[in-house]
Amino acid sequence: MDVDGIPPMLTSRVRAGKLPPMTEVTSDAAETRLRRSPLHERHTALGAKFAPFGGWQMPLEYAGGGVLKEHTAVRTGVGVFDVSHLGKVRVAGPGAADFVNACLTNDLGRIAPGKAQYTLCCDDATGGVVDDIIAYLHADDHVFLVPNAANTAEVARRLRAAAPAGVTVTDEHEAYAVLAVQGPRSAELLDGLGLPTGHEYMSFSTATLAGVELTVCRTGYTGELGYELVVPAEHAVAVWDAIVAAVDVRACGLAARDTLRTEMGYPLHGQDLSPEITPVQGRSGWAVGWDKPAFWGRDVLRAEKAAGPARTLRGLTAVDRAIPRPGMAVYAGDKQVGTVTSGTFSPTLKHGVALALVDTDPKLPDGEELEVDIRGRRARMRLTKPPFVQPSVR
Repeated sequence: MDVDGIPPMLTSRVRAGKLPPMTEVTSDAAETRLRRSPLHERHTALGAKFAPFGGWQMPLEYAGGGVLKEHTAVRTGVGVFDVSHLGKVRVAGPGAADFVNACLTNDLGRIAPGKAQYTLCCDDATGGVVDDIIAYLHADDHVFLVPNAANTAEVARRLRAAAPAGVTVTDEHEAYAVLAVQGPRSAELLDGLGLPTGHEYMSFSTATLAGVELTVCRTGYTGELGYELVVPAEHAVAVWDAIVAAVDVRACGLAARDTLRTEMGYPLHGQDLSPEITPVQGRSGWAVGWDKPAFWGRDVLRAEKAAGPARTLRGLTAVDRAIPRPGMAVYAGDKQVGTVTSGTFSPTLKHGVALALVDTDPKLPDGEELEVDIRGRRARMRLTKPPFVQPSVR
């Protein structure tokens, strides 16, 4: 999912005092219009470097650590991310779950209340991915959605426009903070705080920490054992303080979140999925309930699946010493056969990895050696099925 990473070239540009290409922030006045996490002052105290993302000013990395140390902490121990920029949309009323199920791609009928599900909001006419979302199923009349920051208003607008009488769609973007505790020691940390950790992957339960009622969901965006805590915004500081007071936990920024998710081959909306990239092309068909009678984009997506897509998302690992970046051309001989959508240096593997949209004609097998044009120089890359690093999530 978004679920809102940081483009991999961002860290070096921020260190050089430059803003990332996707930002439209051009003045101090524009900077003040960015939303801030309820934990902003805590990040400042930890020496965070901030960057605009999805309309929010969020921590990129922290002093005394940096991307490599933060990445390693999550792979080997435990790290905590503030991902409060993620959206929150509540759908409630009689038949709310059935309504959401008729709009979004995955089949909510496959899960029971107390479970969460990765799903997609697609455009009905084109099948392109408007956003990828985590849906928390509370009850037949209550679904809580977590879309990406920049797309929250649009997801809420589309749902509100289609909602039947009696079903309400409420944008609660700033009402809650979200903290992601990730890494092989994440359960140990939460156990020490008296929070539940034994539930199944993609399930959630309510609990209390520091006198605050919150939701604990066993999920994340790193490939490691992890939990996401949905906390009322006004109580976020108390929960954050309790977590970071634990021994050996490291605060982590969005730059490490991006390297971690790329090693897993997890898509980032706006790069690997987008209104121009369908679930069929993005190899996210597993998140589509193909036999459901209705969901947005059903007819066009079923037709594309039957015919076969013209391009699909593939993994690339660097053979040469080179780091692929989004937008770089992929070649088979003299023919361009694709474009990199996400690419970074893998701190775990110590070489470049990438996701790329690659033509399906000719069909290229995993293991095939291609080339990526890196600023006018060809670098060898091998087609590799993600994940690039074995996940520990079970």
